[in-house]
Amino acid sequence: MAAAGSGVIKTAWDGDHWLLAALGRWDLAGAEHLDTALTRLKPERKPGQVLLDLSGLSGMDTAGALVLDRLIERLRAEGEMVAVVGATPAQCTLLRDVRRAVVRHPEVTTPHRPFHDLLERVGKGAFSLAEDAFQLLSFFGLVFITIARVARDPRRFRWTAFFFHLEQVGLNALPIIGLLTFLIGVVLAYQSADQLRRFGAEIFVVNLLGIGILRELGVLITSIIVAGRSGSAFTAQIGTMKVNQEVDAMQVLGLDPIEMLVLPRLAALFVALPLVSFYADVVGLFGGAVMSYGTLDITLGQFLRQLQVAVSPTTMLVGLIKAPVFAMVISLVGCFEGLNVTGSAESVGKLTTRSVVESIFLVIVLDALFSILFSYLKI
Repeated sequence: MAAAGSGVIKTAWDGDHWLLAALGRWDLAGAEHLDTALTRLKPERKPGQVLLDLSGLSGMDTAGALVLDRLIERLRAEGEMVAVVGATPAQCTLLRDVRRAVVRHPEVTTPHRPFHDLLERVGKGAFSLAEDAFQLLSFFGLVFITIARVARDPRRFRWTAFFFHLEQVGLNALPIIGLLTFLIGVVLAYQSADQLRRFGAEIFVVNLLGIGILRELGVLITSIIVAGRSGSAFTAQIGTMKVNQEVDAMQVLGLDPIEMLVLPRLAALFVALPLVSFYADVVGLFGGAVMSYGTLDITLGQFLRQLQVAVSPTTMLVGLIKAPVFAMVISLVGCFEGLNVTGSAESVGKLTTRSVVESIFLVIVLDALFSILFSYLKI
């Protein structure tokens, strides 16, 4: 017999059966001493079966059940057949729960299948992209419905917010856009001059600058800069309001977040981007004119006369007509991602980056589609 605290275990032999009788209260107070005593418990000879009788227990908690579970598993590991008898239903349930908690299930290792894993990732990415595109399209529809509702009652439009965002996305963006487009005009003129000089066609640098900047580069570079500057700002601003539960407060007050937050930003960028694109065209051509004078001795008068021959009003309109479409995409994507922010600062940063990537991607795709359309229409 081994005893510990209030818990006791008695041993006896009945033929070739080794009887173990658990008596008293097996709980946390005596669990350590019981576990030590049971570790030294060995049969004098090889039993045919071990019978563990729990009918004499006055109480048992999880610690006591764990001690019994260790005894049972040790005896079974030594090759003994162990049978538990005399246990109440509650004790059986407790022993079963302890065994389930102790068992360590082996980790299932998935076989490494590179091609299968690649297809799985591609498939998941395709479905995720399709779902995001559907949600974005649904958001576009919701915004246009809100525009129609506000158009019936223009007093609902927030003019103060509109002029504030017009200043932010338009006037405040002029320095950086002017600097970059000026440098692009300089680089484009320099590279063109280096190639056309070989054929004695330096004057056609003006043609290349006029068509390239007015039709494509002016509005495209401007849209990319605005997407990185203003589109990300829209996402960060609305996302921060989501984190601070200001958007939820608007909805509780009966205010429409689309009408309050999205429409002023959309209208401001819709108005500002064509004007900023025209400004970018002028500055880009000026940069090209400066570089042409410095490297090719083409005076400003010659530059303007050749530019008048090379381009027509349609050339500029082809570029500027894209600006409102790009503005709508940039503003709607920025606001959409801002409204998708969850309650964490990490989500704000993640979706801000995502909105910039999506906006630039869609701007370039739309620009390619416009080019195909204009080519088909021979414009």
